Formats: sequence, C-alpha cells, structure tokens
Amino acid sequence: MRRHRHHLTVAAAKSHAALLKSGISSPTPWNQLLTAYSASGSGLATAPRVFDEIPRPDAVSWNSLLAAHVAAGAHPDAWRLLRSMHARGLAASTFALGSALRSAAAARRPALGAQLQSFAVKSGLADDVFAASALLDVYAKCGRLSDARRVFDEMPERNTVSWNALIAGYAESGNLAQAIVLFREMEREVLAPDEATFAALLAAVEGPSWCFLMQELHGKIVKYGAALGLVVSNAAITAYSQCGALADSRRIFDGIGSRDLISWNSMLGACAYHGMDDEAMRFFVRMMREGGVQPDMYSFTSIISVCSEHERDDRRGRGIHSLVIKIGLEGVTHVCNALIAMYSRFTENCMMEDANKCFNSLLLKDTVSWNSMLTGYSQHGLSSDALSFFRCMRSENIRTDEFAFSAALRSCSDLAVLQLGRQIHSLVIQSGFATNDFVSSSLIFLYSKSGMLGDARKSFEEADKSSSVPWNSMMFGYAQHGQAQIVTSLFNEMLELKVPLDHVTFVGLITAYSHAGLVDEGSEILNTMETRYGIPLRMEHYACGVDLYGRAGQLDKAKELIESMPFRPDAMVWMTLLGACKIHGNMELASDVASHLLVEAPGQHSTYILLSSMYSGLGMWSDRATVQKVMKNRGLSKVPGWSWIEVKNEVHSFNAEDRSHPRMNEIYEMLRMLLQVAQRLCSSKDEEILVTISSDT
Repeated sequence: MRRHRHHLTVAAAKSHAALLKSGISSPTPWNQLLTAYSASGSGLATAPRVFDEIPRPDAVSWNSLLAAHVAAGAHPDAWRLLRSMHARGLAASTFALGSALRSAAAARRPALGAQLQSFAVKSGLADDVFAASALLDVYAKCGRLSDARRVFDEMPERNTVSWNALIAGYAESGNLAQAIVLFREMEREVLAPDEATFAALLAAVEGPSWCFLMQELHGKIVKYGAALGLVVSNAAITAYSQCGALADSRRIFDGIGSRDLISWNSMLGACAYHGMDDEAMRFFVRMMREGGVQPDMYSFTSIISVCSEHERDDRRGRGIHSLVIKIGLEGVTHVCNALIAMYSRFTENCMMEDANKCFNSLLLKDTVSWNSMLTGYSQHGLSSDALSFFRCMRSENIRTDEFAFSAALRSCSDLAVLQLGRQIHSLVIQSGFATNDFVSSSLIFLYSKSGMLGDARKSFEEADKSSSVPWNSMMFGYAQHGQAQIVTSLFNEMLELKVPLDHVTFVGLITAYSHAGLVDEGSEILNTMETRYGIPLRMEHYACGVDLYGRAGQLDKAKELIESMPFRPDAMVWMTLLGACKIHGNMELASDVASHLLVEAPGQHSTYILLSSMYSGLGMWSDRATVQKVMKNRGLSKVPGWSWIEVKNEVHSFNAEDRSHPRMNEIYEMLRMLLQVAQRLCSSKDEEILVTISSDT
C-alpha cells in the first residue's frame, strides 16, 4: 500500500510540473491534479498549494479541496472551508454536502449532522439518495439510531449504501438481532448485500449464542460469493472464532485461494484467542515460510501474547523479539507494549531489564507502556523500583489510571510504607478512582497488612461492592488477623446481596478458618464448595486445605487431601505440607514430601533450607551436611531476608550484616550503644533477682 501511494505521489508530481510549464488556465486538469494528490495520501501537504495555483477555481475545485481535507481527517479545517464555500454559494451541492456529512460522521458530531440536515432541506437536497444516505450514516455512527431510522423511513429511494449504514448502526450498537431483521428486509427488496453489509454483521458476532446465526450468514456468503471479496472471508474467520467454532474458521481459511496478510492475521488471532499456543506458533512459522506476506504489528502482537502465556520459557519470546528487530518494528508502540508485557510476565527469571530496554527504545510511549512497566516491577517484588517508576510517571505528567494506582499501592504494601501509601490514597481520591474495584482492593490490602483494619474497612465501605474483588480483599485482611467470625459474616452478607462468588472468595474463607484453627468449618467448605456453590476446587484451595489440617497437627489428613487431588499437586501444595512437618517435627513425612518437592521445583532453595533446619533441630548433623552439599552443588544459596523502614518519606532497606548503607558507621555506632544499654539493664535485672532470692532465703 505504501509503495502504491509513493507511485501515485510521483505520478501526481510529474503531472503538476507539466501543468505549470503548460500555463493551462482551464480548471479541469488542475481539479484532476487535486484529486490525484488526495488519492496519493499527501493531500493536505500539497492540495492547498495546488488550489492556490489554479487560475480560475470552480465548484469542482472547491469540492476536491474539501474532499482532500475530509480524507486526511482534518475535520475542523474542512468545516471552515465549507463555511467559505457557503459564503460563495458553492455549498449547496450533493458533492459538498456528502463530504461535509462524511466529516461529521468520522468526527462523531451528530449536532453538525443535524445542522447539515437543515441545510439540505433548505437547499432542496433532502430527498437526494446520496445526501440522505450520508446523513443516515452520521446518525448511525453517532449512536442516534432513532434519528437514523427516521431518515431511512423518509427516503423516497434507498440504495445499498443507505441499507448498509443502518445495518451497521444497529450492529455496532450491539443490537445484532435488529441488524439481521434489516438484512432480511434488504433481501426482500431485491437488493444484493455487498462486502460492507456482511462486514458490519460479521464484526458484531460475538459469543457461542450467535453460532446458529453465523451459520446462516455463512450460507448467504456462499450464495453471494461471486460478488464478495476477501474482506468477507477474513471477517468470517474472526466471527466463527468469536463463536468458539475454530474448526469452521480453519475451513474458511483453507478454502481461500489467494490469502492476504489479514487472512493470516485472522487465523493467527483466532488460535491465540482460544489459547491454542502451539497451533498459533505453527501458523506463524507457516505464514513466514509460505504465506508470501511479511508479518505486521497485528501479527506480532498476537504471537507475542502467545509467548507471554509460557511464563517459564523465554526462548520463544526472545526469538520473536529478534524477528521484530530484524523487520524493523521495534519502535512501534503496540509491538513494544506487547514485548514489555511479555518480559514482565516471565516468572522463571526476572526479565524486567529486558522490558526496560524495550520501554526505552519507544519513541512514543502511551499509558499502556508506562503501566506495563510499573505492573511488572510490582509483580516481581521490585517494589522500590516500582515506586521510583511511579514518581517518574508523576513527574512526566503521565495520566495515572486505576492500574497505575493499584500497582503503586501494592508496592507500598510490600514495603510497609504506610505514609507514602496514604499520600497515594489522597491522589486516588482526587483522581476519582476510590470506588474502582482494583484500587479499593489495593487500599484494603495496604491498610490490612499495616494492621490498620479500621482504615481498611473504611476503604471497603467506600468501594463499589457489586463485584467480589473488594469483598475478597476485606476477607483476606480479616483472615490474616485471625478474625474468622467477621470473615464468615462478610461471606454470608455476600450470599444475601447475591454478590457473585469466585475461587478467590473461598481461598480467603478457608485461610480465615485455617488461621483461627476452625478445622471443622474449613473442612465443610472444602467438601461443599462445588456441590453447594458451584465453584470447583483449584490448586490454591487444596493448598489452603493442607494448611488448615497442617496447622492443627492433622498431618495424615493433609496427606490424604493431597492424595485425593484430581490433578498433580504443584510445589506450593507440597511446600505447605513441608512447613507443617517442620512445625510438628514429623521428620519421616518431611523426607517423603521433600522428595516430591525436589522433583517439582529442584531450584527452589526454600525446600533445602527447611530440611536443613529440621535436621539441625533434631541433631541429625550428617543429614544436614548432605542437604547443604546438594545445595552447593546445584548453585543454590539462602536468599537473605530484608527489612525496611520509612524515615521522612524515604525507604531504607537492610539485610543481615548489611554494610552497604551510606550511613553505615552511624547505624552500627547506635547499635553498639543500644547493646551496651541492654547489657547494663540485663545486669541490673540479674542483681535484683539475686537480692530477692537472698532475702527470701
């Protein structure tokens, strides 16, 4: 397309030079030149200058200039030009009115459409089929379907364009049933539907409930096939995919003789949408080898989203990234955003450095770019980096939305920086996001983790409680503080208000019973979740159940629960049981659990640390030495714990024997003084105890 437009521009430039040399004053060739420049895509860059060079511009010249502005999307300039034409008595024509109405439709300006309708009535053009169709399109695109229908019903003559405009209006508004009724009326009027008719209907097909209708439309496509082009076939691929009928999408794709890039992208997007990752990758490779087309940004955003699903395998993603660079799309915002999201999601190795490189390579960063980076830092536990990035967003005047606020508040929770969290809370209130599900959930989490359950409850009461998100967060808050009765009360309130329950709700409920030692209540929820509430048990529910029995010392029941699982337990489930074994000193079961963990997560250092600690506690020094030797051979080491403290809005972090802080000498001197004071206090206390004992004796 770009090459074709370049050829048109070159041809128009040659014609322009020839006209200037010839000195022709007739407006006709100049008008043709104006049209040629508009078709080449360089209309606004050259059309006004060419217009000024016309010796005697006529109505066609003005209409061509107006059409060039509309085609380029320069709508305010087009409207000013229309006023100039009106002052010269040149606006009362089908061509001028048609261009002006197309501009109003594109800019979604129904008020301007109404003014142009009045002008059409005064000018005697209201019954013109082309002007009426353009007016109908304005109202339909602006969602004013009653006005569109009135214009349609009053038309003395209708063409395919007018039918298509009304059908598209109903389809885009979500009223596909009415659009289909119009489609059938159109056929009864003996008007053959064209590409635009089917494209509008197929774009509105969404969900399995429309599968039967899609089959009817497919039959019509076959019926009118000779008159329809590739656009309809491509739209049908996507429509069948939206219905969940991927096999039908594939049949249409295979039946296309000469596929274009959109055909491949439609099928690739369908596979990605349905989670058929391997099939999508095969399609992408096949497209590169035999498709005869080069992938564009839509191809890459689809295939990168597929790579993002493989959170533990970054090889595919890196391969696709190298291809993006090779083709020269690394600076395209949508592609880079997809790459940032992909690198942010990889969990096996933190790849935020790669995400940051993509972010820095972007020339035009949008809100998605900033939010993806911020969320990535937050999800990987790089909370200090996340908050620094959030400050950078604020200093760059980037619009802060609910996703940014949620990520920043989560990072405040991780660092336990309550004061900064309160400051962000005030920004949330100013920005009007306090009732948003995700923001209110993050606020509840922040205050709950800081022990401020009153503030957490206040944020909960201010939230929009129509979804389960704020309810779940509040339940978790109370669960972590052992307040199982309040959690039960919240759960019952959800049932009374008919708030939709989800799997997270039951994780919070079982966690509350686990922390409160209410084994019977937690066990009942585990046994009735699916039968009574329709929520099937997932991995996290079994992990909570293991924790429930493990905390209560019922290790046999915990083991039985794992053995009853309908799917393979993951490392989280086994690690929960291993922790319970440590608490209750069951070395035999711990060894069995550890053998499973070393298979499921051989690189997880926590397994070795727990085993080593248990062996030490039981005086099994040779076994402890064996575990430490295995750790050393596998290149594993204990990850040191960190502590944070917030002083004057600055977060300071430390780990054991840390000497990296710039005020290290002052800190250790203060620590030495405190230890001396503590020793003196202990000595004084010992002397008091001795005196007391002596006097008693």
